[in-house]
Parts: sequence; C-alpha cells; structure tokens
Amino acid sequence: MADMHSDAPKGEIEEVVYLGVPIARLGTHAAAAHIAARRPGLPFAYVVTPNAAHFTRLIRLRDRRFRDAVSHAWLRLLDGHVPHMLARRLFGLDLPLAPGSDVTAVLLGEHMKPDDAVTVIGGGNGVREALMARFGLTRVAQHEPPMGFIEQPAAVEACVDFVLAHPARYVFLVTGAPQSEYLALRILERGGAVGTGLCVGSALNFATGRTPRAPQWVRNAGLEWAYRLMRNPLGHARRVFVDSLPIFRIAIEARLKPAAFGMADPRKDRP
Repeated sequence: MADMHSDAPKGEIEEVVYLGVPIARLGTHAAAAHIAARRPGLPFAYVVTPNAAHFTRLIRLRDRRFRDAVSHAWLRLLDGHVPHMLARRLFGLDLPLAPGSDVTAVLLGEHMKPDDAVTVIGGGNGVREALMARFGLTRVAQHEPPMGFIEQPAAVEACVDFVLAHPARYVFLVTGAPQSEYLALRILERGGAVGTGLCVGSALNFATGRTPRAPQWVRNAGLEWAYRLMRNPLGHARRVFVDSLPIFRIAIEARLKPAAFGMADPRKDRP
C-alpha cells in the first residue's frame, strides 16, 4: 500500500505491515501529537484506524473500494485489543495500540485550541453543540447526511461540498465504517480540501459523554467489545460475531503463510 502524502510533520514514522496493512508504530498519545503537529491549511489527508472488522472487510470480503481508502490514508493506526493481542502472540510484533476513540479524546482534551476550525460529517443531532460545550470549541460546523448516503452520489458530493465550504484544521468523518473511509477517499480525490480527516466511528459521542463508554479497567482488559455487546446486543451482535470474529482465522492463516500477507515469517527468527 502506497502512502501518497508528504505533508506529515518532519520525522519519518515507522510502519509495520500487519495482515497486509502498513500500521504506524504510534501509541495513542504519540499519534495524537503527530496529528496535532500537522500544520493547518495543508491539503486534506486522513487517518484510519484498522480494527478487527476492518481487516475482515479487507481480507475476507475483498472490498477493493475499502482497500483503496485504507491505502491512500496518511496515517494508519491499530485499533482493537484483539488484533493487538494477535499481533503480539502470533507474530511477535510490537505494535502500539491507538484506538480512534482514545486518540480523539486526547486530541480534544490536550491539543485542540478553542479557535481551531472543526468540521463534522455525521455524528447525529446535537454533537456540534456537545463539542462546543464540553471542550470550549468555537468554530464547529456539522453536516448530517441521510441514511445510506454512501450509495447516493448526490449525497456523497453534498458531504464533499460541505467540507470544501467549511475549511477546517480537523475534519471528523463519523458516519461509521466503511462509509467514513469511502468518503475520506472521495474528498481526497475531489481535491481542494484542507485539514486532517479522522475516520473514528463513535469517538465524538464517547468524548462528549453522549454515549457511555466502558470503564477504564474493562478497556484495559480488552473487553470493551463485551461491554458494548451487553449494552446493545441487537445493534452490536453483527459487529462482534460476523464482522470481527473472522480475525482469528485470518491471523492463523497469516501465521501459516505470512508471505501471502506481506509479512515476515516469525519462525525464521527462532534460533
């Protein structure tokens, strides 16, 4: 996967190929600082946070559109305790975890200034007001696309038009995966936009307290998926059992045939 962007802050970010995806070796705070260091006004570039469901879509569903979106991202951060655990135990990879929700929380709480321009696509009614009230932001613009917008060309272009009409330092694309990633790529393809896009799912609702998040000890134990499943079994069951569970088989296949996933064979490092 080629990284097309050269507008990153000075200093190369090391990447490690994991399940066919180059992942930046950045933890939560380092990732937030790296994003915040990107100068305002630079051409649009975006961040994705591959998790178990993302890897399933890339490898099992062979979603070329999604692969294009991931490959053109400026920064790819590892999200999800299960992929993180598998990377360490099956491949011996020292890949820091940088969940999109955590990176967003650090950006909002430690790096953003009140007058930083922020554009939000999606997020639901009230997220703009919640961001302004919780973090003291004064320049927040929001566009809420209709359900199923990503398959409606006019609705997609309306989102792109909004981003172009509201230049921002940070562009939060929170319409869910893979819609946010598809949209980020479309904004990049159109050209003319500025700022850093962040495809971070429910991160803004977590950060503003509109959606309760698992207690810290639950997150540290890698059980946030179980907490969310318990709170919303109907809405979260597919994500856990259909979209994410195949990561185990994918990782085992990659362990047996690492070259097929662009990875080094960990067995060759044994004495």
